[in-house]
Amino acid sequence: MAAGAAVARVTQPYRVAGARAPGSALRQDAAWLEIIAALRRDYVAVPLVQGGRSNGARLACRTAGPAGAAAVIALAFPLHPPGKGGDPSRSRADELRAADVPVLVINGERDPFGVPDAADADRLVVLKGQNHALSGGRAAIAAAVSAWLPGVLGGADRPG
Repeated sequence: MAAGAAVARVTQPYRVAGARAPGSALRQDAAWLEIIAALRRDYVAVPLVQGGRSNGARLACRTAGPAGAAAVIALAFPLHPPGKGGDPSRSRADELRAADVPVLVINGERDPFGVPDAADADRLVVLKGQNHALSGGRAAIAAAVSAWLPGVLGGADRPG
């Protein structure tokens, strides 16, 4: 907390239960908002920045408003379901735009789930040579977050 921040890494409840698929978005969102409410009781003096990778990025965007998030970091946002060439007609861009707070999207250029449009996020970073896993992109991800986040939080109201 010395830097004015706290980080909580959360394993999604469906993973804890041993399931491979996340299930209902409504149940995911409700469980996430319960987790956020518990965390906010201990950390009321810091702005909330939600983040996630893949399905977690979708969840972070969907719940940003109800959670009171100041921003979202979306890693490997799955723009559409994969398959033979993907299915761009089944876009999830509405979930990304629904965050209604600044969103940093970091995707690999070879992501089979697609890459969101830059207009749908506050900032889009596309990592060359990376796929959906973003393995090997840790330094680039850290640099992108470090460059973006201070500017976003500079205008964030601090709760409490």
